Amino acid sequence: AMLCAGSVRLKNLQNTMLKNLLDACGASLGFYTVGYAFAWGSSSDDEGTTFIGTSNFFLMGVEQKAFWLFQFAFAATSATIVAGTLAERCQMLAYLCYSSMLTALIYPVIAHAIWNPTGFLSSHQSDPLLGVGVIDFAGCLVVHATGGLTALIAAFVLGPRKGRFYFNSDGKRIANDFPGHSVALKVLGVFILWFGWYGFNTGSVYYITSKNQAFLAQNAAVNTTLAAAAGTISAL
Repeated sequence: AMLCAGSVRLKNLQNTMLKNLLDACGASLGFYTVGYAFAWGSSSDDEGTTFIGTSNFFLMGVEQKAFWLFQFAFAATSATIVAGTLAERCQMLAYLCYSSMLTALIYPVIAHAIWNPTGFLSSHQSDPLLGVGVIDFAGCLVVHATGGLTALIAAFVLGPRKGRFYFNSDGKRIANDFPGHSVALKVLGVFILWFGWYGFNTGSVYYITSKNQAFLAQNAAVNTTLAAAAGTISAL
């Protein structure tokens, strides 16, 4: 939210902040009602291959509510990736509908296919794809590819922001500069995201009751730190 808020013009600040809030609200309701069931329902290993889950709607029969909360964060993140793409160019009601549908219907199908043991791309299948299946440790494909592809489609459908381009006397299209209004908010957003990814990436180990799991968690934390630092230096 802070990163998006600092990257838009001041006149669109309130709209952008509200959209980020709606991401959390729409995602929580969508993932609570049907999204979690589609992604993680009916996940016993003896069911063969399934397209979506068919149990645990409205969290009925779910004992580990903490697991739902952790997975909801992934679903909501997939939705927020699109927030920056749609900044300054999407109506509020349409955005709420998108956010709810992505986390209730679209994201769960991808998550089920890769993370659920009965998904057709799961590495836990008895006969996984190409012998190994798809291994996604912390959502680089499930979360970011889903959100990124959705953002690309949305940008194509909506087109550029009003006034973003103009044609000069030679008929050449020129881009207007739309600078963000607050560098401080952008930097704050970067640090909050950086810190939050420690929970995502190390938390994807789920528990550290064995030496090997603790090793994976600390490696994830180190890689997260180095990736953020290297990305920042490279962007300069």
